[in-house]
Amino acid sequence: MRAFSYSRAATISEALAQHQVSADTAYLAGGTTLIDLVKLDVMQPPHVVDINRVGLADIERQADGRLKVGALVRNSDLAWHPEVRGGFPVLHEALLSGASAQLRNMATTGGNLMQRTRCPYFRDVFWPCNKRQPGSGCAALDGYNRSHAVLGVSDACIATHPSDMCVALAVLEAEIVLQGPGGERTLPFRDFHLLPGRTPEKEHALAPGEIITAVMLPPLPAGTRSCYVKLRDRESYEFALAAAAAVLRVEGGKIREARLALGGVATKPWRATEAEAVLRGAPPGGEIFRRAAAAALQGAQPRTYNAFKIELARLAVARALATAAGGPDAAA
Repeated sequence: MRAFSYSRAATISEALAQHQVSADTAYLAGGTTLIDLVKLDVMQPPHVVDINRVGLADIERQADGRLKVGALVRNSDLAWHPEVRGGFPVLHEALLSGASAQLRNMATTGGNLMQRTRCPYFRDVFWPCNKRQPGSGCAALDGYNRSHAVLGVSDACIATHPSDMCVALAVLEAEIVLQGPGGERTLPFRDFHLLPGRTPEKEHALAPGEIITAVMLPPLPAGTRSCYVKLRDRESYEFALAAAAAVLRVEGGKIREARLALGGVATKPWRATEAEAVLRGAPPGGEIFRRAAAAALQGAQPRTYNAFKIELARLAVARALATAAGGPDAAA
């Protein structure tokens, strides 16, 4: 762990000003990712700005019906908030499936959005990693890649995005509110995380110095049901091997609204638009759910040890869709 300077901001304006100390300055919220990576020497910020006193810890219903979640709302508080449990159950389920209770008590909404990969080659500075050191190579390509991504990959990076919360935010079509030196802007959630391509070190669409201030959740259409399914090696405190978040509205015996996102198998929270197209207008049932699951994994690119994830993700998708439709489990 290397030495760094530290400052504490009382307002967003102070945080933005203090960030100007260095281009590599890091914002500190819950610290559940940042502190780990600083200790491992993976991240080496010369300056850290503590933003825990700037506010941003409220959950508020807006006049237009959207739910505004401050960036410093803790994951536990978000999961158990009545507005989330009642209006966005898929987010409630995703949050409670992630990490441990102790970590959820510390982790923040904004920090979860910024969560970095658990790829062991990224987290061990002995190995080459294009995400950590651009141009050095990707040890995971021909290494032990059982936990790695099969969707959204490139020949520069196959690291899996680790967040459960973000998979739910993808199907909820959330918006991210950002504040920076140039003012405030709002970004659709789908545009926030970037595919690795040739520049895996660029993980987010943040401009220099920008800070996340809130997440906006539009209300779900009336009559929708949702489900989050997470498949992992063990039930307690484990990252997903495959996960699926589904939102469905069935009316008149047919699927009128269909949203699907995958986790644990992609380099970013993965919205499965091809699968959604298969579902819309079709009667719900095991066969259509299996067809949608196959469509969701089209184009998957497995490596030596992670090909099993494709079938596992199909099962997660089919189960999530069946549960959201209110029918028997179609994953069998």
